[in-house]
Amino acid sequence: MRILWVKLGGLWPLDRGGHLRSFHIISELSQDHRLSVVTTHWPGDDPRALRAQLPRCERVVSFPHASAKLGSARFAAALAGSWVSPLPVDLWKWQVPALRRAVARLLAVHQFDLCVADFLMAIPNLTRPWAVPVLFFEHNVEHLIWRRLSETASHWWQRGLLEIEWRKMRRYEAAACADARLTVSVSKADRALLASLVPKATVCTIPTGVDTAYFAPNGAREVPARLVFTGSMEWYPNEDGILQFIDAILPSIRREVPGASLTVVGRNPSARLRALAGEAGVRVTGTVDDVRPYMAEAAVYVVPLRVGGGTRLKIFEGLAMGKALVSTTVGAEGLPLVPGKHFLQADEPAEFARAVVALLRDPVRRKALGAAGQCLVRARYSWAHVAREFATRCAEALASHRSATMSGSTGP
Repeated sequence: MRILWVKLGGLWPLDRGGHLRSFHIISELSQDHRLSVVTTHWPGDDPRALRAQLPRCERVVSFPHASAKLGSARFAAALAGSWVSPLPVDLWKWQVPALRRAVARLLAVHQFDLCVADFLMAIPNLTRPWAVPVLFFEHNVEHLIWRRLSETASHWWQRGLLEIEWRKMRRYEAAACADARLTVSVSKADRALLASLVPKATVCTIPTGVDTAYFAPNGAREVPARLVFTGSMEWYPNEDGILQFIDAILPSIRREVPGASLTVVGRNPSARLRALAGEAGVRVTGTVDDVRPYMAEAAVYVVPLRVGGGTRLKIFEGLAMGKALVSTTVGAEGLPLVPGKHFLQADEPAEFARAVVALLRDPVRRKALGAAGQCLVRARYSWAHVAREFATRCAEALASHRSATMSGSTGP
């Protein structure tokens, strides 16, 4: 197959879930199929690094783009533009005219079989009518993230604005699913939600994967009572979860285990997070070249997310490292894990603290949880396995399109 893959927000470096999943699937697919990638990179980054990492792709084209930050003049302009548009502001700010023109040129010149729209923010950058069938790769149910943000907002005016945002996001997301030849989700829960939202859409699922060769125990000894969280801190659900953990959960843990420490590993932590962490004696690393040494130190790996969607790759990475893990229901949502066997599940702050304390006091239980999780991901969730399933879905989308074309159908 000749596939055009469109991904806003970049693919490299591999420091966040969206990069990891897409990059590894593209890398595996490019061994057997002809892939062209159109993406963005942050201004100042060198796109040649990505090209070097995907040598089997026919072409990798990247444009500099930084989305407008909350509180900036560009964000205010994006907000104003979105008010008179069907696009929610979070999609409006990811419109990249140069990328849109490049995609249109490639589709006009080359005979692609299929276009993969990677994440919802790729959709506004595809010129209609679509020249080839589109597979919509839905890593998250985006409107669900924004609805949960609305439900957890502190102020009435925030809840009101977020209410508007998630409803506009839901309408646009539903339209994208309806128009795509096939929508691929990353969990059964997401598939069920999208299928109920858009009954006429064709929605399937692929599993989450992990690089089991890269994320593996390295023989390093854990630091007693060390808690670790990893994730891109510029993503609001990660920041929200850690802020609440430091404020409402960590003090309870330290009352029971005075020596408990927390390390937060991830790019672009906010000034707010750094300030709270400094007051609480929490280590915040910022960007690191390799998260594995920090994960290896963890006695317990924590995922205290309250909002989010899709599946959290960080959990599979922690399990592949053989770590005992405590997560909220949202944090482990959509993953084929059994609470009590592969990890401990806790949602309320007091419950989460008790689960962490119980593991800190029980090294045998920590080892058993880590071993069970590691066995699961190594046996079933390598990226090669995930990519094979994705290729099957691509072939199904193409076959569906050809069948519809032969029958004269004008549907997606």
